[in-house]
Amino acid sequence: MHAYLELLKMKGVQQLLLSSIPARLAYGMITLGIFFKVQQATSSISLAGLAVGLNTLASSASVGIRSSFIDRYGLTWPLRALVPSYAALIIFFNYAETKFSLITIAFVLGAVAPPINLAVRPLWKVVVSENRERTIFAIDTAVMSATAVIGPVLVTSLALSDSPKIALNSCAAAMLLGGVALALLKVTRNWIPEKKEQGADHLLKMPAIRLLIAEGIFIGLAYGLFETGIPAFTTIEGVASRTGLIFAVMAIFNIFGSLLAGLISKKVSPLLAFRRTYLFWVIVCAPLAITNPDWTLLTISALLGLAGGMQMVFYWEIVEAVRPKGTASSAIGWLWTFEGTAMALGAALSGFISETFSPRYCLAAMSTCVLIGFLIIRQGHNLLSAADRLPTQAEDEGAINTALDKTN
Repeated sequence: MHAYLELLKMKGVQQLLLSSIPARLAYGMITLGIFFKVQQATSSISLAGLAVGLNTLASSASVGIRSSFIDRYGLTWPLRALVPSYAALIIFFNYAETKFSLITIAFVLGAVAPPINLAVRPLWKVVVSENRERTIFAIDTAVMSATAVIGPVLVTSLALSDSPKIALNSCAAAMLLGGVALALLKVTRNWIPEKKEQGADHLLKMPAIRLLIAEGIFIGLAYGLFETGIPAFTTIEGVASRTGLIFAVMAIFNIFGSLLAGLISKKVSPLLAFRRTYLFWVIVCAPLAITNPDWTLLTISALLGLAGGMQMVFYWEIVEAVRPKGTASSAIGWLWTFEGTAMALGAALSGFISETFSPRYCLAAMSTCVLIGFLIIRQGHNLLSAADRLPTQAEDEGAINTALDKTN
């Protein structure tokens, strides 16, 4: 805990966290905001799931390209161009009423989604030393999870209120405030992309990245099925107001999981920790389909959040270890292209499956996808051997000195 408090006292850490919070809150609101807007306007869960799926598809299909531009040209212009466009489109979407306009704008919203997390992640290498990366990744993940607690609860309560349009209007305002604040930070404006290694293979030709892509496709399907399956489940059962609570409980325990991961001893390599927590994730996912939208689903959601929080921290470390230089943003970006595309497919299918059959089929499919992801990592973990080591003392000391030069 002392390590967390020390980092939170640093001016650079405070600025980066506080500026990114409103935009991340907007991302915590947008998925359910789209779902409830389309469902209320069309009275169709299938169309709501389709809108969420198309939004995710457009975002994931373009994120690889957007992240490549960041690695080549920097962060400033993508944020300044995309943040106002995104906020304006949310307003247009909020006041659209026809099926065609709702589906179309939801798709375009995904295509111009500002790269908030892609922008924040590489900046931590400037703000903190290398030996503190696991801790700051844990804090950063906890902050993302905290906005994911507030976002679903806020958007659900506002969308189901007497003035439902306030939900997406608040989402647009949060994105505009946070995105502009992040773009104006000195560390953002001064950030210089890493130089690529001469003669290095293309990112997508690397076996380690391909393994993570294969695993990510199934995890994307899992989250897509869950994100639309849960609001469909609660809506069909007549307890739509519990949607935000379920996601909030999951996000709260996601915070605990990420902080727990950050406190794990340096004696455990990222790869070993990732494999162990993955097994825990598989176990808690198993009974998901037999839950109800009551305390049983809340309990499983809490355990899923705990596992997911730990997984995310170790996953970032693995990607950092196996990616080539010059791909600080594009590595995550291209991984998300595949994972997010699968997530879009899962979300679209989930709405149809829920309305035609039962949301329980979606939850069962999620459990199966997580199991397949675990088996992929288990079989190919040797390809991730670069993440199966601990930093040396010399690397730690050198990183500390570099960080002090950059942050003082």
